[in-house]
Amino acid sequence: MVLIQWLMGLALLTQSCMSSLDQAEVGCKTWRQEGDNVCCDECHPGNRLVRQCGPRPKQLCTPCETGTYTHNPMTRRCDRCTQCVGAQVHLEDCTNQSDTQCGCKDGLTCGDGKCSFCVEKCAKGSEPTDDRSCRPCPRGTFNNMNHSTCKPWSTKCPGPNQEIVAEGNAFSDIQCQVMVPSEGVTSVDRHKPPVRPDPPGQVASYEVIMAVMMAAFIATAVVIIIIIVAVKVNHSKKKPEKMAEKQLKTPVIRTPTDDPRTLIAIECSFHEAQQEQGSSTESLIKDSSEEFAP
Repeated sequence: MVLIQWLMGLALLTQSCMSSLDQAEVGCKTWRQEGDNVCCDECHPGNRLVRQCGPRPKQLCTPCETGTYTHNPMTRRCDRCTQCVGAQVHLEDCTNQSDTQCGCKDGLTCGDGKCSFCVEKCAKGSEPTDDRSCRPCPRGTFNNMNHSTCKPWSTKCPGPNQEIVAEGNAFSDIQCQVMVPSEGVTSVDRHKPPVRPDPPGQVASYEVIMAVMMAAFIATAVVIIIIIVAVKVNHSKKKPEKMAEKQLKTPVIRTPTDDPRTLIAIECSFHEAQQEQGSSTESLIKDSSEEFAP
């Protein structure tokens, strides 16, 4: 049973090989007569040159053997068909006129035009490197296609009335917008570069800084106001005490009146002054007499 299946497979393989050979015309396609012989200038596609000149054109070229191919109809040797290995996947079979077509697994891409090897597939915003890896597009360049080389940003807008409103990034080129001149705007103003808005992160940092500065200013003002109020309150408490002390030290002088009690008080104070003066005079006289006494 195994032998029968092996023979059937061999028969199918032989039939496919013969059919592929029959599809290609055999011999020389174009030739020239030179005496009794003909010389071939070009073989049929899929044929290789056997000899340049001979009696019959079909004897000058022969088809490539199974597992080989040729792109050059005047070559004397056929190339061996490529085998898809490793990360490669088989797409199309090899014929005597074309090589095997290989592809790459998901996430990978062909490293050259023949897809002889596979490399990492670089996404948008990056580009392949010489070591078969990917790197982000440098600043000033962008890439909006998969596995392609980064291109520099444009330096100006394509339209005559357009102006740059945003610079490019790793994924896209500069952004342009048609500028419609309004009334009162001069030609000089129209040619001024547009004011680019600050990035959101920078705006947020400005707002935080301003909020902190405002809070510090308010706190400082409150502290100053509290100090001033405290000083004024303390000063107002000390002032009545000083006024009271001053009033106690200042003698009270009352204007004489017809009141008898007032007159008696004044008279008494007068007599007391005289008595004090008299007593002091007597003491002086007494001291003098004692000094001159023998």
